[in-house]
Amino acid sequence: MGGFAFQFAAAFVVTLSLALVSGSLGTVFGLLLAVSKSAAAPRLSRVVTAYTTVVRGVPELVIILLIYFGGTTFASMVAGRYVEVNAFTAGVIALSVVFSGYATEVFRGAIAAVPTGQTEAAKSLGLNAWQRWAFIIGPQMLRLALPAYGNLWISLFKDTALVSIVGLTDIMRVAYVGAGSLRAPLTFYLAASALYLTLTTVTLVSIRFAERRYPAFGR
Repeated sequence: MGGFAFQFAAAFVVTLSLALVSGSLGTVFGLLLAVSKSAAAPRLSRVVTAYTTVVRGVPELVIILLIYFGGTTFASMVAGRYVEVNAFTAGVIALSVVFSGYATEVFRGAIAAVPTGQTEAAKSLGLNAWQRWAFIIGPQMLRLALPAYGNLWISLFKDTALVSIVGLTDIMRVAYVGAGSLRAPLTFYLAASALYLTLTTVTLVSIRFAERRYPAFGR
């Protein structure tokens, strides 16, 4: 087990990086989709609804495999030879897609929960659309969305384990290899559990801290 300590440390960094990049991209894309869905544009809203329905209806593992093997097939066709997509890149794209699909609905619900009277009052004060979003709708939407948004991050850290199936050397992959080579599955999977628990616990504590900063939650 001792010889795998450095591998676990490196895998921890890979897992953390994968989650942070995917979550950040998924947040930006999800927020844009939520704003688009909330806009008075029926066709655009239907497109976004179709996207979120597909993403939330297909298992994360299937999306990862589709992007990895689909990306490899497409890259090989373009290059005229076999080109394998980087596992980390495929994982980032897949998890970003999944995260954005759920984040869209979280942000959309939070936007809908902002009282329309405040938007109308902002208009009467002469604030333009950007100012209304920056100073009125945005802050309240983020405050309302934070609990569910935090849960998405917790799920994301656990979902990173799925990317190991396409060869990414993350926490789960190191645990799998170590368990097989040393014939000590319980030890390695307990170690992996401890590392994932560390990530999710830090996330949970951060959520609780943010909620205390905004006492309006839960009222």
